[in-house]
Amino acid sequence: MQRRQFLNATTGLTTLTALLSPKFVWGRTEMPELDAAVRELESQSRGRLGVHFIDTGDGREWGYRSDERFLMLSTFKTLASALVLERADQGKAPLSKRVRYHQRDLVQWSPVTEKHVGGQGLSLAQLCEATITTSDNTAANLILREVGGPAALTAFLRRIGDPVTRLDRTEPELNEPSPGEDLDTTTPRAMARSLRTLLLGEALSPASREQLAAWLKANTTGDKRLRAGVPPSWGIGEKTGTAGPSANDAGIVWPPGAAPILVSAYLADSPASAAVRERTLAGVGRLLAAW
Repeated sequence: MQRRQFLNATTGLTTLTALLSPKFVWGRTEMPELDAAVRELESQSRGRLGVHFIDTGDGREWGYRSDERFLMLSTFKTLASALVLERADQGKAPLSKRVRYHQRDLVQWSPVTEKHVGGQGLSLAQLCEATITTSDNTAANLILREVGGPAALTAFLRRIGDPVTRLDRTEPELNEPSPGEDLDTTTPRAMARSLRTLLLGEALSPASREQLAAWLKANTTGDKRLRAGVPPSWGIGEKTGTAGPSANDAGIVWPPGAAPILVSAYLADSPASAAVRERTLAGVGRLLAAW
């Protein structure tokens, strides 16, 4: 696929204004312009922005604050669901296994699981779908309970070659910063590379890779973030994370006629409004389209 050319739609527009303008024309952008644009996005958010892109067609990688740590927030739910898929591949627990739970297991923001308390519960597949597509927190905790807890997820990440990402707590505690301890954090580079391994590598079976991608494509929480920035003709699957002054989004895009691109975007410590934080991540999507 021929890349888009990064052009200011109106004379005098700043790089950032062009990125956020509805008149924006996608196109390839030189690295200095990308660096300047991401810094402007960060400045607008008044927070700390980390970004990493991986083009699987030519192997290029680009990032900004790629190796700084950020709280994963709900982006860990993709990784936890991948561990469920690995266990299913290994015959340890089929996706059809039912997980029963009680009212006492519910935590804040559980739009799916709160409707199925008691009785037969939900299957592992249904829990993964719920936690990725709606960010259901109880579903995430039930998944972690089934796979052996946060330490088991961290061990899984080490097995697939991620020496950085770690999960230490469950919902909702994992959303709280732990100064000096790096609990429940990743880096933009580590997350993008782990997503590459899980979605395109050999860590999971072809069927499990396809299932993980399908859940990410069906996500309902990211319409104003990366999805809002990439061209309408591009396929995208991603998982968001949100807590207080932080907003994240990480996933995979499929440009028509080109190899997939992995993307991770982490925004922390932003006192701006939720709308501004989301527009910042949409701007990252436009940067990706201009890369």
